[in-house]
Amino acid sequence: MDDTGLYDCPMPESFHDKMGLTVFLAWLFYLGFVSRVLFAPLMPEIEKELGIGHGEAGGLFLMMSLGYLLAPLCSGYISSRINHLGTLKLSALLVGVALIPCSFIKSVWALGFWLMVVGFAGSIHLPSAISTITAEIQKSDWGKGLSVHQCAPPLSFVSAPLIAAFLLRWFTWREIVLLWAGIALLSAFLYSFLGKGGEFPGRPVNIRNVKVVGSTGSFWIMVALFAMAMSGNAGIFAMLPLYFVTERGFDLGTANYLIGLSQLSGLVMVFFVGWLTDRVGQKRIIALSLLLTGILTVLLSCTKGWLLIMVLFLQPAMLTAFFPAGFAALSRIAPPSLRSVTSATGPPLAFLIGGGMTPLFLGHFAQVYTFAAGIFIAGCFFLLGPVLVLFLKLGRYDDQSGC
Repeated sequence: MDDTGLYDCPMPESFHDKMGLTVFLAWLFYLGFVSRVLFAPLMPEIEKELGIGHGEAGGLFLMMSLGYLLAPLCSGYISSRINHLGTLKLSALLVGVALIPCSFIKSVWALGFWLMVVGFAGSIHLPSAISTITAEIQKSDWGKGLSVHQCAPPLSFVSAPLIAAFLLRWFTWREIVLLWAGIALLSAFLYSFLGKGGEFPGRPVNIRNVKVVGSTGSFWIMVALFAMAMSGNAGIFAMLPLYFVTERGFDLGTANYLIGLSQLSGLVMVFFVGWLTDRVGQKRIIALSLLLTGILTVLLSCTKGWLLIMVLFLQPAMLTAFFPAGFAALSRIAPPSLRSVTSATGPPLAFLIGGGMTPLFLGHFAQVYTFAAGIFIAGCFFLLGPVLVLFLKLGRYDDQSGC
């Protein structure tokens, strides 16, 4: 039973009218994302000061990932109690609060715990942000709103290493983390006073709601499509430095420099794809994105020299095109009141495959054969995406109002 009538839902407005809200949500998303990504370029200094090895450093990132996986279980419960607006405020505030002890503690285990909190805090933002944007902005402008919000990940991957490289000239890694905590807390306080969107509750991720969402075939198709996109993004790109060094003859510094700069193409694409999604529809953009990503990934496995670098810069642009359309489509496969449930369960399930199992597969495959062969197989996997899109059914709930 839909109980959206028990509370007031926002009246959707144009993207232009809600641009301020969308930009502020994108900024909060960026803060939380950088809070996780920033520890990667700082890790050599952290290893040196704490006296830990690469294995323990990897364990710290694992703890952060555990926080990401815990968030979907709690985000719906939190937003059902304090509304999406309260959840967005809590996310920004908790990111800043969790970073403060990270800048002082000396125990690797304590640091791991607080990094798990950072991962959790940043991840409870996304379901509430998606629900807020799709409720506050009219459906014809969803692509624009979600594109602005999805600027945060590519911008984070580009800017976090540059922030670390620039500030390490004058500050220690602890001081940089403390500075970022201050920025997050200031943003949380500003949003607490200025934030208006999302003044309606989410749905807890309970068995009944998961059953409703899970009974929809299109939900599982979207999980598979997101898994493909995240495999090409977090999965393959996590292993690219090793691939470039061991099989393509690049030195590590040049490899990391090129991989970092290649993310700029995704940042440029995210502005264009929002307009294009609203013009041609989500299904066409999803299919085209995965088709071109699959082709470019196959080329990534068999090219060298300047052609390889060209493919490297094109692939993030094609991948970035998927996400605004993907999140818009995800918001159309369940009733409006369950949008926060679909966005709280679908992407994390996909990330388990794309961001977790794909690097594991590529690593083991490289030990037996080569990285190139594993990347070739992944590219062929992405080419199944346009076929799956044919079975994707959207718009069943488009005539239902509410949030």
